[in-house]
Amino acid sequence: MKTKTDRFKPKIFIKKNDVVFVRSGDDKGKKGRVLELLADEMKAFVEGVNIVSRATKPNAKNTQGGIVKQEAAIQISKLSLLDPKDGKPTRVGRRSENGKSVRYSKRSNEVIK
Repeated sequence: MKTKTDRFKPKIFIKKNDVVFVRSGDDKGKKGRVLELLADEMKAFVEGVNIVSRATKPNAKNTQGGIVKQEAAIQISKLSLLDPKDGKPTRVGRRSENGKSVRYSKRSNEVIK
């Protein structure tokens, strides 16, 4: 079922395996790689950022059970992509090169792979 907000969904400039910088929140200033992207919820799981403790029951993977530390989702608006040239946070733009849309860093004007 479509909702009213589906029409106005903002573009996401971050992809899986991108290295990002956390701009705000408890983990402000940390850098990490995007593990998973939840486009519908505008959230991402970033390696080493927003670590929470979860109580788990024993299972095949974790026979003991107990408290496990893992990453929780973080809002995409709090993340900024790192410039491939100097490793500092940058805004992202899109442009057409050879008939394909590519992402580029507005800081150094370099294409982001």
